[in-house]
Amino acid sequence: MPVPVNHAKPIRTTAKENAYKQILHWIIDGTLYPGEKLNDTELAEALGVSRTPVRESLQLLESQGLVKMYPGKATQVTEVEEESIRDLLPPLAVLQALSAELAIDHITTDTISTLRRINKEFMIALQQEDFHAALNIDEQFHQLIVDTANNQYINGIVEKLQAHVRRLFFHNSIILSDHSIDVHESIIRSIEEKDKERASTLMKENWLGILKDFNLANTNNN
Repeated sequence: MPVPVNHAKPIRTTAKENAYKQILHWIIDGTLYPGEKLNDTELAEALGVSRTPVRESLQLLESQGLVKMYPGKATQVTEVEEESIRDLLPPLAVLQALSAELAIDHITTDTISTLRRINKEFMIALQQEDFHAALNIDEQFHQLIVDTANNQYINGIVEKLQAHVRRLFFHNSIILSDHSIDVHESIIRSIEEKDKERASTLMKENWLGILKDFNLANTNNN
């Protein structure tokens, strides 16, 4: 199993957290490709940790559907299933919509300014066709709203679902649209005006719009 050796070492928190975050990143961006067999000894050497945190990380990744462990045999990265987007995006859209609604009770002028700055960076990345950067910036935008909602349960579930969204993007199942720039601004304005119903509706439509584009693309290809 080829394991990269020139990756940036993360700031040390715990060995398990470091191992989990790095392996997750490799799975998302395809460094560890779908179906690849994982060797915990090689991963441990690459990450500079013992095998225990690697095994614990793999168990966590299995619970999230990103690896499959076959006791006594092998551990493999799960395949990317494009059709899973139809199951993934509706619940994520609902949770993001609820986050927008809850965030209004905790919003500050600084947060509004930050959201507008992030959306401007998102626009620039799309104009430059730097879609990987745009994806990361888009995630920052939505994560700030989720964080502002201040609900640890929503945050935890969104984090797991978001990992699958990023993976689908890297495998060309999700296309970002310029339309999202205007939708983001409308979401910001609704939050600023404390219009919970509109903020929730716009956020849900924003995420379901990705699904609509996916279905349209698949229809045109058939």
